[in-house]
Order: sequence, then structure tokens, then C-alpha cells
Amino acid sequence: MKYDFITIGGATRDISFFTNQGVLVDNKKDVLRQKLLGFEYGAKIKVDKFYYSYGGGAANAAVCLANFGLRTACLTSVGGGDSGRAIINNLRAHKIDSRLVRVNKNNESGSSFIVVSPGGERIIFGARAANRELELSTRDARDLKQSANIYLASLSGNWPQTLKNIYSVAGEGGPKIFWNPGGQQLRAGLKKIAPFLKKTNVFSLNKDEAIELVLSSGKAKGLTNAYLNKEENLLSIIKGYGPEIVVITLGGDGVVAYDGKKIYRYKIIKDKKRVDTTGIGDVFNSSVAAGLVCYGNLDKALVLGLNNAAAKIKHLGAQTGLIKKNLLRR
Repeated sequence: MKYDFITIGGATRDISFFTNQGVLVDNKKDVLRQKLLGFEYGAKIKVDKFYYSYGGGAANAAVCLANFGLRTACLTSVGGGDSGRAIINNLRAHKIDSRLVRVNKNNESGSSFIVVSPGGERIIFGARAANRELELSTRDARDLKQSANIYLASLSGNWPQTLKNIYSVAGEGGPKIFWNPGGQQLRAGLKKIAPFLKKTNVFSLNKDEAIELVLSSGKAKGLTNAYLNKEENLLSIIKGYGPEIVVITLGGDGVVAYDGKKIYRYKIIKDKKRVDTTGIGDVFNSSVAAGLVCYGNLDKALVLGLNNAAAKIKHLGAQTGLIKKNLLRR
């Protein structure tokens, strides 16, 4: 195989701004929005500092995987101009093959504006821009077949057709697929994505996303908030749609996973230094993917993901502070 991983999805240039002016609001009556961050309406909000970096699900995962010594390519879409060139140069600087990057000269590159609270938690305002133009044809299957694994992040544009073309190479003898879906896929609901779940090796999402997805299913009628807040119930329902392994991240409460035989539960690795959680889901999930490929053990893979997430959270940006360790030479 030419690649250990091809990552597919978004790539962005990010601006993070840090402020202590927000107020955390308890909103447990809304199971989909249980915590809110509020600012005074009409006020001018003091920002302590800005930080410029790179992000996007596919790019973040690619950097993480390349840091583990895995041969990695990133299939994404950027705009023309300085931002697009900067995103590509950033991938190359991390020894990621950029030959699969699509350049849309008439569009802007994707960007994110990120509000970061003193505790490191963040809210992301994302502009998909050129990422919406990422479409794969049946001819792209030749590139995908050159990889042992595919890490699939958030998709936009004509994503149902893109998924069909990606999953056409999955199955016996084809790449394994690790999927961390985006908002559009989750809002489409379980019925829409179920055909792909049956060919997914690892399906990863956070608890809020898992609740949203379960509520979209025909099995959600009559389910109470208390039932939906139990991770075991979410794992069981989603696993029933076919993925080999389901992983649900729980923020500060850690992670749970289910392989059909055993529920795995781990706490986060706590550190007093919590600077920025931006990209932590991408780091954790792609580290788990790397661990499963290199170790063949879900326990070890989850621990690797937690360690890399703990390393990242102490640094600014989605791609900084990550573990660099050649897993192929263990």
C-alpha cells in the first residue's frame, strides 16, 4: 500500500480569540444544548489575545497520524490565494502528502473563528467555503485503494454522493474506514447514514452528537432525557446500525466505547494546564485509529487517544503539542 492513511474532509485557517467575559449557562431542559456560553447582548467584549493557526478535521487528523510515523495523505479542498497555499504548505511541513488536495481557485479557503474560555473550552464559528466543493468521483477510487485505511471527517457539499464513492472501496480487501461525522451527516439522521455504518470499522462522535443521532431514528419515540443521557443506551442503539466499534467522547468525563462484546470506559487524563480544547476530538479519534491499526487492541488505542488529547490541551491550536512517536517501530 502507498499510504497507511488517507484523511478526507476539511482543512482551514483558524483565528482563536481568548476571553473571560462569557457566562456558562445551564440548559439541561434542552437535551441537545445542555450548556450554553453567553455574552451580554449589545456589549463590546474584551479579548485578551488572538492566535492564528490551522485546523479542519481532515488536516488535524493527518497531522496527528503523520506524527506517529504513518504514511499519510490528506484529501481536502482549499481555495486559491495565500490561504490555500498556506494550508498546503502546512501539510507538507508535517510530512503529509498533499497531491490529493483540490485547489478551487475561484473560492475562499475554509476558515474558523474560535472563542476560547479561560478553562480551555471553545465554541467554533466555521465557514466551510472551499470545503463545500470537495466531491469524489468513482475515478477517485483508484487513489483510495492505495491506502490501507481511510479517516473520514466532516463533509459538506454533495456529501451523500461523496460517501457512496468513498464506501465503494470499503469491504473485504479494501481500506478500513474510521468515521467521525460532521454536522450535516448527523442532521441527516440515522436512516440516511445507516447504509454506510454497516461498512464502518470505527464510528466516533461526542455525546451530544450521539443523542442528536439517536433522536433522529425511528427508535427514539418515547425515549426520556434520562434514558438518552445514559451512554450505554446510546452505544447500543448506534451499534445496532452496523459499525464494528462505536466510540463516544464525554468531554471532561472521558470516553466510552463498545465493540459488541464489551463496554470500555476511561476517564480523561487530568492536568492543571488546560489552555485550548480546539481540535481535541480530531486528535483523540485519529489517535484511536492509529492505535487500532498499530496495536490491534482497543484498550491500548483508547489510552493512546487520551494521552494525545492530554498533550494537545496544554497548547494553543488544533495541531500543536501532539505526541511524536513512530508507532511502526514499536
